[in-house]
Amino acid sequence: MKQITKIALLLLFFAVSLAGHSQTKNFIDQPYLETTARVDTLVVPDRIHMSVLITEADTKGRTSVEKLENRMATELKALGIDTDKQLSLSDLGSNFKKYFLRKTDIQKSKEYLLVVYDGLTAGRAIQALESIGIANVNLVKTEYSKIEELKIALRKQAVGKAKTQAEAMLEPLNQNLGRALFISDLNTNIVRFQQRATYGLEYAKAADSSQPLAVEFEKIKVESTVNVKFAME
Repeated sequence: MKQITKIALLLLFFAVSLAGHSQTKNFIDQPYLETTARVDTLVVPDRIHMSVLITEADTKGRTSVEKLENRMATELKALGIDTDKQLSLSDLGSNFKKYFLRKTDIQKSKEYLLVVYDGLTAGRAIQALESIGIANVNLVKTEYSKIEELKIALRKQAVGKAKTQAEAMLEPLNQNLGRALFISDLNTNIVRFQQRATYGLEYAKAADSSQPLAVEFEKIKVESTVNVKFAME
């Protein structure tokens, strides 16, 4: 009985192996066309993160951090910035950073993270902060809020482009393109160029205070590459 069971298991193993081999062989043996397609686009960042350092050293100790904070909040609200949502302490674990200049001289500093949604608001915020003695504003990063939706759209475009390429390749052969046998998402990347927005920030600080400021930030490049194998009919 045991011998019969062993034989049955061996036969089952060979049957499964043969079926798998047959499927692989069928895929390889049938005529197919393979093509790779890449698409990309540029988007304007709509999340601009800036660090704002408030320090008594900027006013040579004449104005406290607390007063500078209140002035900052007033200026930002005047620009339509929701300080409850767009302004936060960057270091929640430490409320103040203290700089010991001399044994009896302590100057406080506080760092905030400000998020704005366009370059014009960024420029105006920089200008307003400088007007009240806050000059330490730096770009942290830029983002695009709908990046995941954009990635999906680009994958669709890339597959469509792959199909168009495949049809064009078969046209001189008078052959028809069949169904897709295999699709691989090779990569969907966010390509970040060297940030040039810093120069924009410097320009904003130096600009005429009577002029509205539009700080241009580097666009974000998003690209998608797919590999598709089509049956040939």
